[in-house]
Amino acid sequence: MKKDIHAHENILDFVGNTPLIKLKKISQGLKGNFYAKVEAFNPGHSSKDRIALHIIEEAERRGILKPGSIIVETTSGNTGFSIAMVSIIKGYKCILAVSSKSSKDKIDMLQAMGAKVYVCPANVAADDPRSYYSVAQSIHNETPGSVYINQYFNELNIDAHYQTTGPEIWEQTNGQITHLVACSGTGGTISGTARFLKEQNPNVRILGVDAYGSVLKKFHETNEFDANEIYPYRVEGMGKNLIPTATDFKVIDEFIKVTDEDAAYTAREISKTEGIFVGYTSGAAFQAVRQFANEEEFTEDSNVVVIFPDHGSRYMSKIYSDDWMREQGFLTNENVTESQIQYVE
Repeated sequence: MKKDIHAHENILDFVGNTPLIKLKKISQGLKGNFYAKVEAFNPGHSSKDRIALHIIEEAERRGILKPGSIIVETTSGNTGFSIAMVSIIKGYKCILAVSSKSSKDKIDMLQAMGAKVYVCPANVAADDPRSYYSVAQSIHNETPGSVYINQYFNELNIDAHYQTTGPEIWEQTNGQITHLVACSGTGGTISGTARFLKEQNPNVRILGVDAYGSVLKKFHETNEFDANEIYPYRVEGMGKNLIPTATDFKVIDEFIKVTDEDAAYTAREISKTEGIFVGYTSGAAFQAVRQFANEEEFTEDSNVVVIFPDHGSRYMSKIYSDDWMREQGFLTNENVTESQIQYVE
């Protein structure tokens, strides 16, 4: 009798159920226990696989997506990759409007996954016709049969993490989590995860990470949009120059801002100490942990879960490039490390 072949139907079977990994070296000297929710274990190497699959399958259930449909989206890169991956499996075409701030690695990956990509200037107002928000909306309006994912204003963005990331963290910590630290861009990850965790235990502290040059922290504190807060910054996938409705500010207890430079260095440090090759926003998330620790947010009994959203391979031309780091003024003769590459002739 023939034995069964143990194969998965396709790569989408691996979305979610990412591991929780204890951080031992980089957390030395900090009060508490620290754990990383490593989203790079998703097949598309980021947390955005969760929302891409959830939103697309919900659109199919509602009859919005039909055979031959074209999916349009605004993305800093990771959501676009996830949408392109899901589209390949399900037979859709996709068109993506991407910020020019996105790394060349991300943009090249989108094209490699069969997406049509429009690269839009990063440092323009959200309502500027050249912004990636406006370009995506125009493409959708002008493309018959297209469906606009619109992650910044889609409640399903929150729901994807409410249904998956939150329950996974609660189960993995056996309900012992005391703090969640997560970067906020669209806000779907932190909002959906927080909603679930707060329902289980209202005392879980939800700590958001924002960028300098973004409006989110001040809006959370004052409920006012301050355009004077907006200026160009380098870190991708977090912070915003608008207020996304996919952010539920009520479930977030506090925001802290981190600098581009600190986030870049901390990402490099995580990779070299924990062996977890993380992206730019992961560095921002753990830098925020350090800043919260300086404010005595944690005790020896704290169990802190930090979401590491994506993989370092998407930033080879940025934070893992010494040339790029020098161009930003982050690397100088005083802090440059000796190259470990030697050529044998």
